[in-house]
Amino acid sequence: MAESKDRLGFLLLALSVLAADQVSKSAVAARLAVGETQRLLPGLFNLTHLHNRGAAFGLFSEIASPLGTLLLVAFSVAALTVVFVLLWQGRGGRLTGTALAFILGGILGNLVDRLRAGHVVDFLDFQLAGYHWPAFNLADCAIVVGAALLGYQLLCGRSALHPEA
Repeated sequence: MAESKDRLGFLLLALSVLAADQVSKSAVAARLAVGETQRLLPGLFNLTHLHNRGAAFGLFSEIASPLGTLLLVAFSVAALTVVFVLLWQGRGGRLTGTALAFILGGILGNLVDRLRAGHVVDFLDFQLAGYHWPAFNLADCAIVVGAALLGYQLLCGRSALHPEA
């Protein structure tokens, strides 16, 4: 069982991810109109203000129905609940707790956008050698980092949710 000090630290990390995500999205929205691009490293990296009504990397964004948004919100709430319960149970030690905190903060960041505006603000826009990756945001980065940390634990032969991990 995680100590309450550890739990508090993980929750503060998740809230820090949420805050960084929301501040970055607000800064982009204040400086760039929707669809506007600021080239920072031509041919490699741009800031592009986009609204994503779908899931990660624009999946399902063509669903214009409010039902699509409702389903994405419901999925986010379900994922948020599972991650929060796992984090609260304190299984797996500090690396697992850190990973879950990143995922929790990322889910919260995108959920806040979806509940407030019906879409998620994406702005990190990478391309390389003619390949263009779909735009994403800091919440997406946190989710990927958290998942990578859990994957690392699994690949190293440790169960991510096992108490000795």
